[in-house]
Amino acid sequence: MTAFETLEDYLDTVQTGDPRTAAVAQTIEAIAAACIDIAALVALAPLNEQREQLCGVSTVSGTEPAVLLESNQILLDALGDTPVACVVSRVNEQPVPMNVDAPLIVATTPLHRSAKIDINVPLGSIFSILPTPEGSGCRGILQPGANQLAAGYCIYGPQTILVLTLGSGTHMFTLDRELGRFLLTHSDVRINARTTEFSINSSNYRFWEPPIRTYVDDCLEGVDGPRGANYNMRWNASLVISCHRILVRGGIFLYPADRRRGYATGRLKLMYECAPIAFLVEQAGGRAITDQGRILDVEPESPHARTPMIFGSVSEVDRVEHYFLENRLMGRGAQLFSERGLFRQ
Repeated sequence: MTAFETLEDYLDTVQTGDPRTAAVAQTIEAIAAACIDIAALVALAPLNEQREQLCGVSTVSGTEPAVLLESNQILLDALGDTPVACVVSRVNEQPVPMNVDAPLIVATTPLHRSAKIDINVPLGSIFSILPTPEGSGCRGILQPGANQLAAGYCIYGPQTILVLTLGSGTHMFTLDRELGRFLLTHSDVRINARTTEFSINSSNYRFWEPPIRTYVDDCLEGVDGPRGANYNMRWNASLVISCHRILVRGGIFLYPADRRRGYATGRLKLMYECAPIAFLVEQAGGRAITDQGRILDVEPESPHARTPMIFGSVSEVDRVEHYFLENRLMGRGAQLFSERGLFRQ
C-alpha cells in the first residue's frame, strides 16, 4: 500500500527560518481541521432538521442557507487559537478581530455556493492568508492578492480534497476519513496550457462587452471558425467546481462584468474568492485576470469589493486579454469585433 505524505508532514518540509512560515502552517492546520468538520456538516445537512440547513438567513451577500452561518462559526472557532489578527469573511459585514498582535490575516468564503446544497452539488470553502502590517490588526486588511502567503480551497464532493499553495506550486490533499487526516495525492498540479473547453453563463450574452462576445462566438463556430476546433461549454455557477475542473483537465472560466444593474464591476468577491483562486491558478501554470490586468495586482477598495474574473489555461486567457486590448485600442464596438482582428483571420 502506498504511504502518502500527510498535510502536517508537508507543512513541516516547507517551513523556513521566517517565523511567519510556522504561523502560516499552524493556521492552515486549523483551517484543514475546520474543513473536516464542515464536510461532516454538509453531508448531514438534509438529515438535521433542527439546524434548518435549507432555510434562508440574511448575510452581507443576501439570503443564504443557515449551513453557511454554521460553517462560518466553525472556521472562526478554529482560528481562535491561531496567530491570526483578523478574519475577513463573506458572512460578516465587518472584519472580525481575533488576536490583535498576531502576524496573519485570513480572508474566507466559509461555504461557497451554499445555496445549492438542496441539489447536492459539490460545495467548497475558500481561504486566503495574508501578512498583517505590523501592529495594524484589522486596519491592514486591504492588500493585493500578490501579498498572499498561502491560499486554497476545500471541495466537498465524492472526495473531500484540500487544494493548497504556499507560493511553491499547487498541491492536492485528499481526506482519509478513517484517519481523519489530509494526505498528499497530487503534487505540483499543472494546468494544461491549451484547451477546448470554456465555462460561462451564456444566458447573459446580450449584456456582455464585445470582447467576451467575440471570444464565445469564435468558440461556438467550432472547426469551421477562426479557432479551427470544436469547443465544449460547461457552466455550474461554482467557482470552486470550475477551478477544480480546470486544475485537473484544463479550460477557461469567465465571469465578466456586464451591463446588468449591479454587474458593472463583476460579482465575484476579490479578497476571499478571486485572489485565492488566482494564486492557486498561477502556481499551477495558468493565468487569472480581470478585464484590465492581473487579478493578483488589484488592490481591494473594501473587504467585500467585487471584480470581473477570467482564469484558466494560458492560451485561452491570453486570447481574451488580447480581445480586451484591441477593444480599448479601437474603441468600444469597433468593426474589428464583427469581422477581423489579431486572432480573427
